[in-house]
Amino acid sequence: MQSKAETVEQYLSELPDERKESMNLLVETIRQNLPAGFAEGMGYGMILWFVPHSIYPAGYHCDPKLPLPFISLASQKGNISFYHMGLYAGLHMDWFTEQYTSFLKKKPDMGKSCIRFKKPADIPYELIADLVSRISVQDWISTYEQNYKR
Repeated sequence: MQSKAETVEQYLSELPDERKESMNLLVETIRQNLPAGFAEGMGYGMILWFVPHSIYPAGYHCDPKLPLPFISLASQKGNISFYHMGLYAGLHMDWFTEQYTSFLKKKPDMGKSCIRFKKPADIPYELIADLVSRISVQDWISTYEQNYKR
């Protein structure tokens, strides 16, 4: 479900009590480990980390007025959803699924870019920290331009 929150702080404050601790910890994990150059804000009704137009003026090919998205985080009806466009592009996918499986002893509940956490206890914060630190702004722009830009 999309939030109408205009700021990350507003989004976090409007969460149900049972999600606040996990979501706040995920936000802090991402903030502390994301390489320099990415910006934070709201987009698509979710918390969004993106490449700002000041670094990548072309923006997102689907709508160039929007910045290039990279990571999103949302509290959905049945789960916490972590979207990582690098995984969607195939960057570190094998590494991530192997690490996740060894950490939790089960396969991740994933879509192409989305990892769904139904239970807060299943969120591997250290693994998320490692994943978000692996791709720089320039790496993401290069991957995006090679694979998606039209």
